[in-house]
Amino acid sequence: MDARGKRCPIPVIDLARHAAEHPTAHRVLVLATDPAAAHDIPAWCRMRGHHFVEQRPSRDHTVYVVELIEQNEQVTT
Repeated sequence: MDARGKRCPIPVIDLARHAAEHPTAHRVLVLATDPAAAHDIPAWCRMRGHHFVEQRPSRDHTVYVVELIEQNEQVTT
């Protein structure tokens, strides 16, 4: 998912939209240039029950790897 050049909160809004439109996707790569994404994407994952896998720098952006967890796959304790 390409969110390069988009400012907070648009990368997270785009990620949420992508997750809703692709419920069977397991991993999403988010490409972002906004420094706020480093906080916003992991926080969104925690709030929505998804797994934040990693972030890694790339040439002119950062790649965020998110594993989407279907609602019925979530473990409750």
